Amino acid sequence: MAGLKGKTVFITGSSRGIGREIALRCARDGANVVVTGKTVEPHPRLAGTVHSVAAEVEAAGGRALAIQLDVRDAEAIAAAIRRAADTFQGIDALVNNASAIALSGTLETPVKRFDLMLAVNLRATFLCSQACIPYLKRAANPHILNLAPPLRIHPRWFRDHTAYTMAKYGMSMCTLGMAEEFREEGIAVNSLWPRTTIATAAIEVNFPEAILKASRTPAIVADAAHAILNRSSRGATGNFYIDETVLREEGVTDFERYAVTPGAKLYTDLFLD
Repeated sequence: MAGLKGKTVFITGSSRGIGREIALRCARDGANVVVTGKTVEPHPRLAGTVHSVAAEVEAAGGRALAIQLDVRDAEAIAAAIRRAADTFQGIDALVNNASAIALSGTLETPVKRFDLMLAVNLRATFLCSQACIPYLKRAANPHILNLAPPLRIHPRWFRDHTAYTMAKYGMSMCTLGMAEEFREEGIAVNSLWPRTTIATAAIEVNFPEAILKASRTPAIVADAAHAILNRSSRGATGNFYIDETVLREEGVTDFERYAVTPGAKLYTDLFLD
């Protein structure tokens, strides 16, 4: 494929972390990047706003559109996607990256947190995909990429955090179903998941510091996402990709550059054996 120059990529949850890295990686190709998220004013503890990332996208060589978006709001989703398509004359790829996490047991999961995880993970993935598909049908190499794990229905992955697993596997089920539903129309729908934990605010908050140090940087997921979005949509759909595997297929052999602590033993991410 010829890269993402001139292509329009809509990314949810891209004011920081993995979403930001994917935005910047696409920008280096000269893509049009739609940066979305709730944060428009600087947060006291979390770096990044949709506007600061949009400025980074422009500096990296892309064109940017910053949109404040709460992915729990169906009308706001539809309006944001219409605005993106009007601004850049279409949409070529959707990256469903926005995610909410709570690694809590059933009795320790408040209903508000349960609803948040289902809304931000499963519901938003479905609604963003639904709103984008009419535009993707007109694209030359259309992709939906969900940041979701492979479907491995094993009690181990439900026992300690049933609600979170349901929410993330819901995203994976969107991949499974939509890939088949839109296969004949040439829209690729895939999932991508990291082999190791990734050094983001979610890991910092939900895991011990030792795991953060045993993680990789978000750049590895961004590089893998970039590779997938450049694959032929008719030849690569319905896959549950792992970041390291994707990059090995692309010829990458040096993974130390992605390590938070080079030489350290890496911590395997959830949902992987």
